[in-house]
Amino acid sequence: MGQSLSKIGVHIVFSTKNRHPSILPDIENELHKYLGGVSNNLKCPVITTGGYNDHVHVLSILSSTIPLMKLIETLKSHSSLWVKSKGDLYKDFYWQRGYGAFAVSAQDLRTVADYIGDQRTHHQHVSFQEELRSFLIKYEIPYNERYLWE
Repeated sequence: MGQSLSKIGVHIVFSTKNRHPSILPDIENELHKYLGGVSNNLKCPVITTGGYNDHVHVLSILSSTIPLMKLIETLKSHSSLWVKSKGDLYKDFYWQRGYGAFAVSAQDLRTVADYIGDQRTHHQHVSFQEELRSFLIKYEIPYNERYLWE
């Protein structure tokens, strides 16, 4: 093949350290836009971003030239620095070490984008822990509860 062609949708989820509700309303929308910009700059076109006070979701198309881990590492490191630049209230802001990443078919991109856009309503009934467990079960990803939340 003379060129590299791919369209791999990826739904990335990661939380604040200790799932502390440190994504306050005054930075929430701007943080989501910032994450989208980081993804776009890495040639991973963002479809949508969202989340709640203790975690974020990024839905993008993985570039054929960048490994998933590099995308996640850059999203987390750049956004953490950005949040800390928002004032003393955020000086101790950190993301938790791990992440979840889930493949999304082209046909399901709109459904997942709508789900991400409805996070505030969704989390009135479901905790982040319940949400992540449901993804792990749906995608048949084995996990050890003991290490899941460290």
